[in-house]
Amino acid sequence: MERINLEKRLRRRGLRDGVLEYAILTVATVIMVVGVYVFKFPNNFSFGGVTGIAIVLAAVVPLSASTINFIINVALMLVGFLFLGKSFGIKTVYVSLLMSAGLSFLEYAFPMSHPLTDQPMLELLFAIALPAFSSAILFNIGASGGGTDIIAMILKKYTRLDDIGTPLFLVDFVITVMACLVFDVKTGLFSFTGLLAKSLVIDSVIENINLCKYFTIICNHPQPICDYIHDELGRSATVFKGEGTYEHKERYIILTVLKRGQSVELRNFIKTHDPEAFLMITNSSEIIGKGFRGLN
Repeated sequence: MERINLEKRLRRRGLRDGVLEYAILTVATVIMVVGVYVFKFPNNFSFGGVTGIAIVLAAVVPLSASTINFIINVALMLVGFLFLGKSFGIKTVYVSLLMSAGLSFLEYAFPMSHPLTDQPMLELLFAIALPAFSSAILFNIGASGGGTDIIAMILKKYTRLDDIGTPLFLVDFVITVMACLVFDVKTGLFSFTGLLAKSLVIDSVIENINLCKYFTIICNHPQPICDYIHDELGRSATVFKGEGTYEHKERYIILTVLKRGQSVELRNFIKTHDPEAFLMITNSSEIIGKGFRGLN
């Protein structure tokens, strides 16, 4: 009976986690759609990706950027299924289809014949920030926006390239150069600015999403602190003995990793209950293990 109840709880937890994950995927994709349609398309900002290709092609063929984006994404998904088979991520397919459908819907419901404002630099900031923020969320939960990421997945499987980012950056660079030729120098320079800033924003957002606090606590009475970590914060810790080199007294060293909000609670607890404890708090965005991120 207990085993059956455990299995039911695990199924419910798996269902809840799955619904939450796809809710996050949906919100992140909507953010990307708004950033691309409202700020990127009207200004012809072509800093890479399928949307960049769509913007350039829309200037030379009688199709809208949204339609071209949809056609290319569908073609790349078919290529992905052909070359990657079952390893082709369902989350990537979901995001890619949702993005294409979202762009097509906005094109029908809210047609834009000109930029939202007369401030191209302001619009460039939003054209960079919104899709980059969305991409960071997607990458963080093991998904992507499809498009050229599918090419990266194929290259990773069938070539010996260790750094997939380099050929993808070169593709984005070529698209940006094409924008200079198809549009004007100003649009090309804005696109180059977006290309350089995009990866920096994505890396920064991912790092902040995963940011944790690594505590090294040196104290005389570890049990109250460990009890607080276990009972109040729901985390674990490692304790071992050490010796101070100045007075050669035995001390206890506690190691633990917490989320940012929890770190404030622990710091305040130690300050109140063990003011003589010595704390070293380090930022880390690469915590891998139970309770944080998996090895995959």
